[in-house]
Amino acid sequence: MRFDKKVAIVTAAANGIGKATSKIFAKEGAQLVAVDINSQRLEELTKEIEDDGGTIIPVEVNVLENQPVNELAEFVISRFNKIDILVNAVGGSTIIPNSTSTVDNLSLDDWDKIIQFNLKGTFLCTSVIIKQMKKQGHGKIVNISSDAAHSMGDPSSAYVAAKAGVMAFTKKIAREAGPYGVNCNAIAPSVTLSERVSPRWKQRSEKIRNRFSRKFL
Repeated sequence: MRFDKKVAIVTAAANGIGKATSKIFAKEGAQLVAVDINSQRLEELTKEIEDDGGTIIPVEVNVLENQPVNELAEFVISRFNKIDILVNAVGGSTIIPNSTSTVDNLSLDDWDKIIQFNLKGTFLCTSVIIKQMKKQGHGKIVNISSDAAHSMGDPSSAYVAAKAGVMAFTKKIAREAGPYGVNCNAIAPSVTLSERVSPRWKQRSEKIRNRFSRKFL
């Protein structure tokens, strides 16, 4: 199996891209540490993975806070003595009332929420966990950016700026950590029909949905 005995930490593990990633890691033999703030969804993910024969260690943590992230790293290192993979999947555009606000309708509070939600957890987890990866001489970090960082489509300017920030952050970390055997990459997916996004997607007209789909297929 591709990830046999690899220790993989996935944040936002119980929903959307994080959930899909977690299930792949578990299926491919990883020692999965599934991190999420939602205990109910973590329980559901745990059952799904264990029913499928996978291994999962669910951890309820708010990765937007420094101390819990430090405690997470300490826990994983004490248990496995290594961290092979980190997937920073916390992020999204729909945590504010209008995810497509134009800049003149975007409040400072909503700007701050989007920037923090999409960048802070990625920074905190990377800054803490990369220390162990550098020490052991290997590691893989994958950050979730978005096609919005390039396409300048519907999402708000705050989301576009945040995801462009993830791309720039990734490039910088790759340069810093490469000499220590640590790789850092980002992916930039388009719309994913997660539980949070799906209701808004369905509200769009069929014409708009078809136009959007043709753009990316």
